[in-house]
Amino acid sequence: MTNSTTDLALLTINTIRTLSIDGVQAANSGHPGAPLGAAAMAYTVWQNHLRANPKNPHWAARDRFILSPGHASMLIYSLLHVYGYDLALEELKNFRQWGSKTPGHPEYGHTAGLDMTTGPLGQGAATSVGMAMAEAHLAANYNQEGYTLFENFTYTIVSDGDMEEGISHEAASFAGHLKLGKLIWLYDDNDIQLDSPTNVSFSDNTTLRFEAYGWQVLYIADGNDVSAINAALEQAKLETQKPTLIRVKTIIGFGSPKAGTNKAHGEPLGPDAVKATKAALGWDYPDFFVPQEVYDHAAVAGQKNAALESNWNALLEQYAVAFPEKYSSLKHILAETLPDGWTDALPSFEVGGSQATRDASGATINALAPKLPMLLGGSADLAGSTKTNITGEGVFQPGSYQNRNLMFGVREFGMAAMGAGMALYSGLRPYVGTFMVFSDYLKPAARLAALMHQPVIYVLTHDSIGVGEDGPTHQPIEQLASLRSIPNMVVIRPADANESAAAWKVALERKTGPTALIFTRQKLPVMPKNHQGVAKGAYVVQDAEKIDVVLLATGSEVALAIESAKALAAQNIGARVVSMPSLELFRAQDAAYQNSVLPKGTKRVAIEAASPFGWHEWVGLEGAVIAMPGFGASAPAEILFEKFGFSVENVVNTVKGIL
Repeated sequence: MTNSTTDLALLTINTIRTLSIDGVQAANSGHPGAPLGAAAMAYTVWQNHLRANPKNPHWAARDRFILSPGHASMLIYSLLHVYGYDLALEELKNFRQWGSKTPGHPEYGHTAGLDMTTGPLGQGAATSVGMAMAEAHLAANYNQEGYTLFENFTYTIVSDGDMEEGISHEAASFAGHLKLGKLIWLYDDNDIQLDSPTNVSFSDNTTLRFEAYGWQVLYIADGNDVSAINAALEQAKLETQKPTLIRVKTIIGFGSPKAGTNKAHGEPLGPDAVKATKAALGWDYPDFFVPQEVYDHAAVAGQKNAALESNWNALLEQYAVAFPEKYSSLKHILAETLPDGWTDALPSFEVGGSQATRDASGATINALAPKLPMLLGGSADLAGSTKTNITGEGVFQPGSYQNRNLMFGVREFGMAAMGAGMALYSGLRPYVGTFMVFSDYLKPAARLAALMHQPVIYVLTHDSIGVGEDGPTHQPIEQLASLRSIPNMVVIRPADANESAAAWKVALERKTGPTALIFTRQKLPVMPKNHQGVAKGAYVVQDAEKIDVVLLATGSEVALAIESAKALAAQNIGARVVSMPSLELFRAQDAAYQNSVLPKGTKRVAIEAASPFGWHEWVGLEGAVIAMPGFGASAPAEILFEKFGFSVENVVNTVKGIL
């Protein structure tokens, strides 16, 4: 590559650089260093390799591109504008401003052309593994000789910060194990972090680390050498049995007076430094300027990719005729819909029996799996306990990508991010499982899934002090309140087997956000089926002629509320029992329904073996909450429930106290 701005590649790269620093300077906020240093590698991917149509950013067979260091967002906004996506130049001028399509970190669904929301370092890298898994799964199930529908690559720019985050270790290890050959990470290796050079805290031999994971590792000594980067990308695409890490040695803030220092990382360059940077780049244009020849150059890639999509659509039409049975399931995955009649497969459980809700969840998964080819999932080395295996299905492994049982190993955070990647890919309905207490390990990925409105399902078992002898390290207390606090997350804690099946129905019908399903290890009595009540978040399971008090409960405590109501009736106190499996779903109902379940003017007592946080919204200042005052203890479950106040005697005394 020459240094002349007549060279189209260099002119385009410098356009991307200057748009980026202009946006940061206009906002007087942002991160100019990474766009200056990484522009050449990003350009090479987008111009020469990325198969994505700017006129249809949702083309199912497109390559995916993730900017994991989302703080460098002006880099991807500049790319999106130059390459013809629906992002006007005016939006770049409004970087980080209210109502703009260019927020401080990229937000999926807010800006056309983004494949995910990034910013929390490490998560873009891990989510890209899930996308590569989804591609491998769909290719194994639906590609036929002469009909290759799925063969896309997932390109991810990762930073030093991504490499330092623990989730990158989880994800890279698993990707290497799975031999995901269509996964390519470009490492912006610039030796600088926000506070200082990386050498004060990071001295890994990244090449050896990734080779040990089973990756192909390539090295580019000059991050501005487009020819070398292009050749490395070609080599990466030829390696079908290993993911590839391309280490690209870059200079943060390239061309600026702050180049190579942490001062280029997270603050505007300043007017004088912007001017000096443009002079160093040989850039003699106004602010926010894109030469027409750059638009024309970028349009060549767009036109090529539009033709690729057109050819793919024609191939899909032929596929529908040649393989009607396979297409009948694939069309739902592509349209992100569920097949007609799938709810007929939901199991019913006999009233009067008893069953752990984790077992009922497992039975529901296995009843639905034959009807829902898009359903796949697994756990963090706990399938036997979380009951997440699909019976008769093999394990998703190299050479067996068609299988639907995912064995993530002990990688809760990575597992949840990969689940989000599979959901983002197109129409798959992934679930991931672990013990409820370990939801803390996956919460950042669950939060990001909620922010992206992705319908990931979290199967969280061993939901309370009912875990018993394992003690307080394994007994969740604050986790329910924590999950309920996430916007756009629905949390459902079923009271029995029939509520568990209904909870799965709610989770699968949700398209706009994740659902956490909370299940017991211990057996619970089976109640009559009421799918509609569960879908509304709360309903009356037992009533009284004269309602003196309403007992609200979730999960295993509903059975306690029913027994307590009987004891109260013997003392001439009428108690309505309400099962409230989902506070979020109930909150979404209209006032008329809420008042029909919780009559105004009645005293209320909530019962839940978890933190009391959040329950006063429903019981009011005159009500009471029977909950966990602190952590649990190690003892048999029945002893723990008694000692911590989850007994008929305590419920009765509490009711009398507020009456």
